[in-house]
Amino acid sequence: MSQEEGAFARATGRTAESEDGGPDKPRYRRYQYDLIAPHCGGSVLEVGAGLGEFAAQFTGKERLVVSDVDPDAVEVLKTRFAGRHEVETVQFDLGAGACLERPVDSAVAINVLEHFEDDAGILTLLARSVRPGGTIVLWVPAYQALYGDFDRRVGHFRRYTPATLRDAAVRAGLRVESARPVNLLGGLAWWAAVRLGRAGTPKAGAVGVYDRFIVPTTRVLDRILPIPFGQSVVGVIRVPHDHRPADRD
Repeated sequence: MSQEEGAFARATGRTAESEDGGPDKPRYRRYQYDLIAPHCGGSVLEVGAGLGEFAAQFTGKERLVVSDVDPDAVEVLKTRFAGRHEVETVQFDLGAGACLERPVDSAVAINVLEHFEDDAGILTLLARSVRPGGTIVLWVPAYQALYGDFDRRVGHFRRYTPATLRDAAVRAGLRVESARPVNLLGGLAWWAAVRLGRAGTPKAGAVGVYDRFIVPTTRVLDRILPIPFGQSVVGVIRVPHDHRPADRD
């Protein structure tokens, strides 16, 4: 088995053999989308798209590139998006320096950056696939106080604060437009689970309750409160207009 095979399962605790892959979270995915999509241009690359649940929400784009390092996940993506002419499906190993031949307006990476020890280096590589002036939108797990067995098991090097995510982007020569915590209630629940030693693989029943009842409340809190803490950090990074990608090998 190659290093890429099984990467999706190792990174998520899910499998690519079945398209459901785990407990469904339609409201949470839409919550993510509503925070990410306004910062994306007409052409989008999603790195680490997994089984494509998030990317499937993008419609009306002139070009959508869905990618994963795991060939099993890529096969699922090809099937899922077979009827959409604007979608390109590729195996994309960012850690090995993968780069799009035609850059996109925006790149999205959801729960990807924390899997790399050299996060600034990975952002530098990712910027090569984004046109100058374009955006990189990052969704990363937040706060080391929430780091637990699940993080260790799926290969997370760290969890982020807005400050540490900004630092990684600045070290990569990129400009930070915003970096903020989101999902306050999820963060509090995860903190309690870590403290009790129960932050392992999420259970289907608990995920269903969370998606149905907690996510709508989280949306309201995001609108009316300055959120000081959360389960994740969302960062919007701008590739400077004078950015010059490194030469390709």
